[in-house]
Amino acid sequence: MAQSHKSSEALRHGVHAFESDGVTQRYHVYGSGPVCLAHPGGPGIHWEYLRSPELEEHLTMVYVEALGTGDSGRLPTHPHGYTRERYSIALQRIIDHLGIPEVYLLGHSHGAFVAAYHAIHRPAGLAGVILYEGAPVTGPEHGAEATRRLQEFAAAHADRPELTDVLAAFGAMQDISSDAQTLAVARGVLPSYFADYWGDEKRWAQVRDAVRATYISGLDALGTPELIDDRADLPKLTVPALVIVGRFDIICGPRWGRELNDLIPGSRLVVLENSGHLGHLEESELFTDAVRNFVHSTRRFSR
Repeated sequence: MAQSHKSSEALRHGVHAFESDGVTQRYHVYGSGPVCLAHPGGPGIHWEYLRSPELEEHLTMVYVEALGTGDSGRLPTHPHGYTRERYSIALQRIIDHLGIPEVYLLGHSHGAFVAAYHAIHRPAGLAGVILYEGAPVTGPEHGAEATRRLQEFAAAHADRPELTDVLAAFGAMQDISSDAQTLAVARGVLPSYFADYWGDEKRWAQVRDAVRATYISGLDALGTPELIDDRADLPKLTVPALVIVGRFDIICGPRWGRELNDLIPGSRLVVLENSGHLGHLEESELFTDAVRNFVHSTRRFSR
C-alpha cells in the first residue's frame, strides 16, 4: 500500500513535533521497513537509551519522546497525571499523525505496561505488540519479586565495593521528588540492570552516563497511585504479541515474562539468556532477530 504524502512526511528521518491535545508531542524516526513505535521506560526515562540501530536496518523505528520528558510537553498537572490512559492517548495521536494502516508497538519496562494497556484498549491499527521487560502487575506482589531478585543480585556481587552505592540508590527510590534525584537514582541502580555490568564496565558506564531522566510521580492527576493488574484483560488480547525478557532482569524478570506469555493467547516468549533489563544492548543480535522474525511473520500489509 503506497504511503500518502502526509505519512511520508511524518516518517522522514529525524525529529518531529506536533500539537497533541494541547501538548507538544515529539518523536524521532530512523530506519526503513515496517513501522514500529517504541515507548521508553521509567516513567520518566528519556528515549535515547532505547535506540536500536540494529532494528533500524529492518524497521522504521519511531522512538516516542514520552510526554513530560525531553522537549515533549508537560501536562498541567506535572509531575502527576501520566497514567497509562494518558500515554495511550498520546500513542494513538502519534499513530493517527503517521497516517498508515498498521504499526507495531514496542514498549520497554514501564513502556511495556503502557504498550499492553494500549493493545488491550486501542487495538485497532496495531499489527502486533512487543512487551519487552514488562509484567502483568505492579504493587506489592511485583515489589516482593523485585526485592527477591535484588537480594540475589547482591549475593552474587557481594565482593564488589560498588554494590553499596547500587543498593543505596534503590533505597533512595521512595524519596524521589525532583529531576536531579530521578537521574541520580536511574544512574545509580543501572549496574544491576545488566547481566554483568562490571565484566565490561568501560562499555556500560557510557550507557549509564548517557541516561537522562525527568521526575514523573507515577500518580494520577488527583495524586492516587496507579496500581496495575492486567491479568483479567490479557487473555482477551487480540493483537499478536511477543514477550522478551532477560534471564538476569531483576525488575521485570523471567517470572513475569512467563506469566505474560501464559496469559496472552498465541503469544511468543523469547528469553535472552545473557541479558538483564537491557537486552537490546547486551544481546542486540538476538533481540533484533526476535523482533524482526515476529514482525515478518505477522505482517498483513505491504508498504
